[in-house]
Formats: sequence, structure tokens, C-alpha cells
Amino acid sequence: MSHPFHHAVSSARKWGGEPSDYQPIHDWFDETKAHFADFRHRAMRHHSEGIYLAERIFGTTITTSAGRQVPVRWVGEQHVKEDLGRIPTIKDWLSNLRPERWMGATPKLEAETL
Repeated sequence: MSHPFHHAVSSARKWGGEPSDYQPIHDWFDETKAHFADFRHRAMRHHSEGIYLAERIFGTTITTSAGRQVPVRWVGEQHVKEDLGRIPTIKDWLSNLRPERWMGATPKLEAETL
């Protein structure tokens, strides 16, 4: 899927209600596109931890306009599976990260900055 709206339409078909019931969750998963505009933006939230983080942000369930309670975790799982075909872990994403020297550097703090 290429746009959060299409995910929201898919959610509404699956669990009822309107796409707007699901739009905020799908927007949240894809808002990292604003900072990295290709598939790599998914490394930020498209994994198991991202799904659980969405649940902490949006609550355990949402109530659709049709009155049905839908677990946020289901919506997150649907989003990630539609994009990636499976739910990876953070390790799956980060194990392919090429380490750079600056990533492990621990600069010495000057006494005046303490």
C-alpha cells in the first residue's frame, strides 16, 4: 500500500465503520515519510515495537462510527503486514544498518559543559 488512506479503507472493509475511524492510526505509522521519503521510513515504526507503541498512544481499542470496538494492535498489525507481508522486529531492521564511526563515538565532555 502506498498511502495511509488506502490502509484506512482496508481497515473499514475488515472491521466496519468508516475509513476516518482508522485514519489517525495509519497516519501515525506513515508520518515518518516526512523525514525519510522512501521505504526506509518504515524502520521507525513498521515493526512489533511500533505496533505496541501505537497501542500506548491510541489506547487499547478504538470505537468505530458503527459502534464496534477494534483493538489498535489489530490495526497496526494490518498496516505493517499490508506494507511488508509480515511483522518484523526492530532487530530485523537494525541488523542491516551499516555502522558508522560516529554512531559509537563517546565524546569527552569538557568540564565547563558538565
